[in-house]
Amino acid sequence: MKGSTLLPPILENLTLPLISSPLFAISYPELVVAQCKAGVVGSFPALNAREPDTLDDWIHSINAQLAAVRRETPNATVGPYAVNQIIHTSNTRAERDIQTCIDLQVPILITSLRPPERTLIDAVHAYGGLVLHDVINLRHAKKAIDAGVDGLILVAAGAGGHAGTLSPFAFVAEVRKIFDGIIVLGGAIATGESIFAARALGADLAYVGTRFIASREANAKDAYKSALVEAQASDIIYTDAFTGVHGNYIRRSIVAAGLDPEALPESAGAKIDFSASEGQQIKAWRDIWGAGQGVGSVDEVESVSEIVAKLRAEYRGARARMIG
Repeated sequence: MKGSTLLPPILENLTLPLISSPLFAISYPELVVAQCKAGVVGSFPALNAREPDTLDDWIHSINAQLAAVRRETPNATVGPYAVNQIIHTSNTRAERDIQTCIDLQVPILITSLRPPERTLIDAVHAYGGLVLHDVINLRHAKKAIDAGVDGLILVAAGAGGHAGTLSPFAFVAEVRKIFDGIIVLGGAIATGESIFAARALGADLAYVGTRFIASREANAKDAYKSALVEAQASDIIYTDAFTGVHGNYIRRSIVAAGLDPEALPESAGAKIDFSASEGQQIKAWRDIWGAGQGVGSVDEVESVSEIVAKLRAEYRGARARMIG
């Protein structure tokens, strides 16, 4: 099945049309390398490397490991990787981190919040890289298109962490009317069938995050992974109480923090003051666990290679049923 767009060579010949979403505090080099070795696009947020020099070390390490795989098994399908950059005045490292990625020729940059400057895009294009920008509505999509990005990541309803509210059916259709570049769709995609459905809607690739948190390579607590296995879509709470921006979180982690999921503040920009929690040392980014509505498809903690193999089998099954 062909995508809606003629994909650039860097995104051709993947084992699945899948980009692993960058997971804050979870996507470390071990996970990224495993994803690439499985033949999909691995990714991580630049800010996961707690210091700028660490980012440099991580990129060198990922490059070296993937080069070794390609050298030792030349017929293997090895996916490229992406680094997520938060473009906002609050990210004081942004300029330095972006320059590091450009200097080391990171294959794909995923930008968030504000669209990237044309100078950034041109610098990435100069070495053959791509720039993708994530958006939650059509207004943001238009701004990114005007900026000249190669692709849009549509974060639709049901995605883990900070997510939009638009149905993927509506979102993809509206964006495809005005954009013939790469479209990546995210939002409760946790099976091969849902990856196939994303393609049928007009997206070129799927954006998968929650499914990989429940992997052995993910830098997440065992309790977090177990919570994903046990959760259903009804256990996902959509709120802006923790960061001031609406996102999806696992009910169990909210309860464990001593909070009532049914009585969280809902005003725009609200943020719970965890410092007022008597006898507790709670951190929103560490103890409140993000997850998408696709958690009901997470049945066990597996290796990345096992997860991708299952997704591939499901994808092929869905394609065969539709074509047959």
